[in-house]
Amino acid sequence: MRVVYLHQYFNTPDMAGGTRSYEMARRLVAAGHQVDLVTTWREPTQTSDWFMTEEAGIRVHWLPVVYSNSMGFVDRLRAFLRFAVSSARRAAALDGDVVFATSTPLTIALPGIYAAWRRNRPMVFEVRDMWPEVPIALGALRNPVLIWAARSLEKLAYSYSVHIVALAPGMGEDIVATGVNPEKVTIIPNGCDLDVFGGSSSSSPRERHAWLGTRKLVLYAGALGRANGVSYLVRLATEVRELDADVCFVVIGEGAEKEAVRDAAGRAGLLGTAFFMLDQMPKRELVSWLHAADLVVALFTGPRVIWKDAVQNKFFDALAAGKPIANNFDGWQSRIAQDEGVGLILDPEDVSRAARQLVSALQDERWLEAIPERALKRAQTRFERGLLAAKLELVLATAVAQRR
Repeated sequence: MRVVYLHQYFNTPDMAGGTRSYEMARRLVAAGHQVDLVTTWREPTQTSDWFMTEEAGIRVHWLPVVYSNSMGFVDRLRAFLRFAVSSARRAAALDGDVVFATSTPLTIALPGIYAAWRRNRPMVFEVRDMWPEVPIALGALRNPVLIWAARSLEKLAYSYSVHIVALAPGMGEDIVATGVNPEKVTIIPNGCDLDVFGGSSSSSPRERHAWLGTRKLVLYAGALGRANGVSYLVRLATEVRELDADVCFVVIGEGAEKEAVRDAAGRAGLLGTAFFMLDQMPKRELVSWLHAADLVVALFTGPRVIWKDAVQNKFFDALAAGKPIANNFDGWQSRIAQDEGVGLILDPEDVSRAARQLVSALQDERWLEAIPERALKRAQTRFERGLLAAKLELVLATAVAQRR
């Protein structure tokens, strides 16, 4: 099977960000399939044209397009549309048996549909976030014409696809609610890369950073955008300091709110003492921080549609590393963590109560000792990446077979 895989923000483990597409694609290659992955190159480069590399057997087609989490909505939209137009031609030039387009952004459906139409091949569409509902809820998408266009594109993507992959049950239900046949939707969540997190790092952050010492480490690794609400962590750290001065917070990532979070930590007298901020780093480097952490936090703010079906990389990475995870929202992943005894749901409004919850968890040695075994069991039986890749392989192969 030859797969043309469209993902605008593909990352390898040597790059910062989620690696779902890399992990899925390399397993498809290992299973004997050919994968051409069409994506963007977001770092400074001398060229403005397409170039190719091979990553774990994946033939990756890169188009330089400037993008960052700190960009405004209009600049992001320009980046989305530039890639949509250029990648449509690129993907249509590739000889594949199936087109697999993964969002976000929703505009990835445009090159997917075009390439599938030109080649008379089936398209499978993957939904990672419910666009356009999320940007509408955030207030990033307000223009009535753009909202209409986005919703029309959503319906077109669903109707043109022979099958749809959603990352959480709630997403699948929302897709079906638009009129899609339930048999056309398969749930394949984010996964745990046990081969990546299986061993401990030879160079622990505690060895490299004297300020960590033996203090309890609460880690946030991810985007610092409006929807993440990482300023909550500053307020939480302020309350925790009064309860247990032996706890420190580390934030690793980039985003539009980064400087605001840094300023808030500075005003609270936490920055550089109990609250530390580091630049985003490749997943290979992030692994050592996950191993060093005592607890991982996942954060969201805003309307329910933003967080109810959250499938954050940090949640699955925490499971793979055998670490407890605290979520400040009552969503799908939060319930799994709580029900499996590997996490807790922090009060999103009453930060004083949330601080007491956090400190109590960090001081519960019996609970902490049980986490690795519980997390590994859940990761192996439900979220192991190889199992999920096999499920995706079946979806793609079935789409090819049905078209024939």
